[in-house]
Amino acid sequence: MSMIRFRRGAALTGALALALTLGACSSGKPTSARGSGAGTKTDGPLSIAYLQKQGDQEYFVSEAAGAKKKADELGVRLTVVNLGNDASKTITEVKSAIAQKNSGIIIVVPESAVGPQVAAEARKAGIPLLTSDDQVCVSGPKPAACGKADLVARVGFSGAQMGGEVGRRAAAEFAKTGWSPADTRIVYAWKQDTTVCTDRINGAKAAWKEAGGPEVQTIELGTDNTPAGAQAKVEATVTANQGVRHWVVMGCNDENVSGGVKGLNNAGVGGADIVGVGLGAYLACKDWQAGADNGMKAALYIPGDEVGKLAVQAMYDRLRNGTEFAPEAFAPTRMVDAGTWRDAGFGCK
Repeated sequence: MSMIRFRRGAALTGALALALTLGACSSGKPTSARGSGAGTKTDGPLSIAYLQKQGDQEYFVSEAAGAKKKADELGVRLTVVNLGNDASKTITEVKSAIAQKNSGIIIVVPESAVGPQVAAEARKAGIPLLTSDDQVCVSGPKPAACGKADLVARVGFSGAQMGGEVGRRAAAEFAKTGWSPADTRIVYAWKQDTTVCTDRINGAKAAWKEAGGPEVQTIELGTDNTPAGAQAKVEATVTANQGVRHWVVMGCNDENVSGGVKGLNNAGVGGADIVGVGLGAYLACKDWQAGADNGMKAALYIPGDEVGKLAVQAMYDRLRNGTEFAPEAFAPTRMVDAGTWRDAGFGCK
């Protein structure tokens, strides 16, 4: 996926700083889960390893670009590593980052099950660990079942809030259609072992109901969070549901919704019979830019580059000044569509 370039002004920078400050105020007493060697300061040159799952996906490409920009501003040496979806590579690269004497590690884990080992390696080496996007639990493979004190500090977005915005917009779009719930299906597509994805889906489901969305039969699809994976699953779903005329598609990210919409199109479902609400906007904007009427009605814009910047700044402050990580720090989001996405100030490549 290509790189997104976001043009954000001082207001966004201030909002990010405020989010970080507020998170710190609400954190309570810091624990070892929130970064090894907490409270100490590092003199001399700083180096940070930024290890990302699916580093070729557009969101993570943008995140890496933002991280590099911030590192350059701060005079920090930054190494970005693409972990793909490989859990074993994750551990290897964490050990390599430690062996290379990096001052700190920022990581997006490919799956939550590898989180405890990642945290253990960092703790053993006495190196600060910060996660971006996905949650990591020190004591177990499922962050949702983990106590707050055992969660590693995280920079990213609120999954429940993002999913809520998607669900509300989907309900609003559905209300415009006049479709009968009886011949409509809602598809939720996501990588079901990824906690932040499940948070987003649960948020979307709750918001659909709260916004007055009717009772519509739902179909939950486990995917690998890629467009091709979602497309294949949705095409098979249409084959198995020949009597369905209308479709609503929501997912963990733009990949799931874009792939799902394409799968419906390939199966003969036109854009007029689809309500797709993406999460990311980096793929949705390509359809709008091309003037496609394929059913992608809206998408939640999430600035990946700002997450990368915020993560590097938080790690820098921790290393240089001994500033504790906030338990969570969130970047802002915005719902966009074919008529408003350019106003959000990001390029679409």
